Amino acid sequence: MPSILSIQSHVAYGYVGNRAAVFPLQRLGVEVHAVNTVQFSNHTGYGDWTGEVFGAGHIREIIDGLARRDVLGATDAVLSGYMGAHELGQVIVDTVARVRAANPDARYCCDPVMGDVGRGFFVRPGIPEFMREVAVPAADIITPNQFELDYLTGLPSATLEQALSASSRVRALGPELVLVTSLVRDRTPPGTIEMLLDSAEGAWLVRTPRLPVEPAPNGAGDCTAALFLARVLETGDPVAALEHVAAALHALFTATHASGSRELALIAAQDALVAPPRRFPPERVR
Repeated sequence: MPSILSIQSHVAYGYVGNRAAVFPLQRLGVEVHAVNTVQFSNHTGYGDWTGEVFGAGHIREIIDGLARRDVLGATDAVLSGYMGAHELGQVIVDTVARVRAANPDARYCCDPVMGDVGRGFFVRPGIPEFMREVAVPAADIITPNQFELDYLTGLPSATLEQALSASSRVRALGPELVLVTSLVRDRTPPGTIEMLLDSAEGAWLVRTPRLPVEPAPNGAGDCTAALFLARVLETGDPVAALEHVAAALHALFTATHASGSRELALIAAQDALVAPPRRFPPERVR
């Protein structure tokens, strides 16, 4: 059974951060140690929320406590997403180093949350630079969306050739696997959305129907990174992990659309996260 240390935000209502990652991981049979970087009533997309952001010192103390329980040496991977400040980001990267010192085979999956197409950056100043210069080079796996890929590489990704060039450049920073989410390019058929997986062994593209879920639910990227990491750890096959993630996310969005809620329907779709009813075979593109 894989063991993952997930360092992310937490909300009491809704599904983002650890709330979008921990339950899907557990349904896949993963042991998860969740370290919450914030505790909010709900995600900030609602415009108002209550709660507290935990300081870097607090998070470091939690990691120290886990180390005393010998958790770090038993950890197969660290997972991180939104970083509220670069000081917290540094704690996460330092934790990755501590885990690797205890378990050299451990991997780091970084979802470099910074912004999105149409919204631009929505993180604090300094976070994009920290992601590009520190967090991404430290990672084995990254899961940027198209906007984040463009920022990390300084290259456009409007065509498949451009997206492949950008994913190759970001792999050169350090990560072995790059999963580009929410990819829309010049030849993406209307009503669909794509994901691109790039590795030293090749590149694969998977396409799924794009469901009219408005407003788009927060937390899908957090769930995607968690599911992909879990399947990579379990199977050692990134392409199989890509196929599973595409199918699971389609099932999740189908359930979310049916619910009429702006929150991910994780509970309703929990069985489909494990065994999606519809498959979408990836196509090798390099």
